Amino acid sequence: MVGTFNRLGWCSALTELLRFRCLLLSLTRRDLRVRYAQSMLGIAWAVLQPFSMMLVFTFVFTRAVVGTSLALDENLPYSLYAYAGLVPWTFFSSSLNNCLNSLVANRNLVTKVYFPREVLPLSCVAGSLVDFCVAMSVLFLLGLYFHWTGQFTPDVGPAVGFLPLIVLIQLGLTAGLGMILAAANLFYRDVRPIFGVVIPLWMFLSNVVVPVRSDGSVFASIIAWNPLLSLISAYRDCLLHGRVPQASGMLYACVASVLTFIGGWAIFRRASYRFAERI
Repeated sequence: MVGTFNRLGWCSALTELLRFRCLLLSLTRRDLRVRYAQSMLGIAWAVLQPFSMMLVFTFVFTRAVVGTSLALDENLPYSLYAYAGLVPWTFFSSSLNNCLNSLVANRNLVTKVYFPREVLPLSCVAGSLVDFCVAMSVLFLLGLYFHWTGQFTPDVGPAVGFLPLIVLIQLGLTAGLGMILAAANLFYRDVRPIFGVVIPLWMFLSNVVVPVRSDGSVFASIIAWNPLLSLISAYRDCLLHGRVPQASGMLYACVASVLTFIGGWAIFRRASYRFAERI
């Protein structure tokens, strides 16, 4: 991986990507138009997916399962807790799912036109980011509905100031994994069914709909390496509790994001010379 970037040069790779930024924006707009062009609800589907999942999990954990105690902090309404975790999770999972097929779905571009191939998975992440922003805006309305005052504490200003950093860290992590999956799916077509099995399990290990408690066991220690645990908790800290995210968790997530993005980009570019013959 390092050798690939030593030959190409970081500056050359970034310059090349910036030269094709218009293509990135064009592909992002195309994906959004295709996704919502003939839909009656349009962009509202970006909200309905996490919102409907919130309703299902709220029913399961507060009504259907008798005696369930989630031990949420500050008596936080479960619906708010779930939605604040489901929106970033939906962004993460939908981005990876779209990246997975990004090369195969654009085989004509890959085989006939030259451009940095990482534009394709990155456009998938950018399109999902638009959905994320729309869905996240509904969280404020839910807070008003539940009369939740946690997000209006005096410390909310400094806390919300960390939100762009959290999103940026998640973008790096998602883009890096997306490029790895896009390349892997081209060479090993069983990556998609494996992804379909892993991603639902990953959700329950990421503090999305139920709190992941550390009990000192080996299993808990392994789960603690999941950077999404810190990211999802950071979103809730900023938006629901009005407090600054835990420094150690943010630092770990940041390091994981940077390493994943660099590694994913290096793997993708190293494999990109064989994309045309394998597609």
